[in-house]
Amino acid sequence: MSNWLEVNRWLHISIGFVGLAAFWVPIVAQKGGLIHRKLGQVFRYCGLVVVVTACLSVALYLIQLIGAGLGPSRQPEDWAFLLFLAYLALATGVMLSHGMAVLKHKKDLTAMASPYRYGIAFFMISASVVLIAWALYWRPDNMLLLLVLSPLGISNGWSMLQLLKKPPADPRMWLYEHLSAMLGAGIAFHTAFAVFGFNRLFDYPMTGTLSVLPWVLPAALGIPANLWWIRRYKQGARIGT
Repeated sequence: MSNWLEVNRWLHISIGFVGLAAFWVPIVAQKGGLIHRKLGQVFRYCGLVVVVTACLSVALYLIQLIGAGLGPSRQPEDWAFLLFLAYLALATGVMLSHGMAVLKHKKDLTAMASPYRYGIAFFMISASVVLIAWALYWRPDNMLLLLVLSPLGISNGWSMLQLLKKPPADPRMWLYEHLSAMLGAGIAFHTAFAVFGFNRLFDYPMTGTLSVLPWVLPAALGIPANLWWIRRYKQGARIGT
């Protein structure tokens, strides 16, 4: 199993770096242009590979823990950490899927109202609730981290449900949803890099309170940037009209 983990780990890392680089090109390129579309697709497919390899790694590590008789009561931190990684990976997949779906159905977002779309929206909400309950019950050392970041899934899932339930009044809602979803996936990419890649590249270990910083900094910077960007687009649309 160790060989599988090693191969999977290097595939995850290499494709993740490609996706991390590809994320920034559509950000600065002309929106809707050829470069934006092509590199956006590269980021999307890299994201899907990263999601699959991350979930596979979590599954293999959990199998090892179970095989060693190390359940949640004996290793609460390890279980909480692995489950949160799985949640982060699946949430990234959901955001990528949603971001591409609104682009595909931008002329009629009501066409997105399928059982699959409702299912992934409810998944985001329920997964967040389960993770919060898990943290409160087992109370691992990283409980605060889980309680701070997990509720973001509730917000994202609820936003998706509202979009599916009724047609948006703003005809540019597809654009705002696309931006939010793809930037959300980008935040997840940068979180993974900050947590796992920064220390290895720069040999600067973070301990104590600083150890939380890589987990929360991408979201702390990315979410306000996302809101500012969408507000800017909305203001531009009002000026244009």
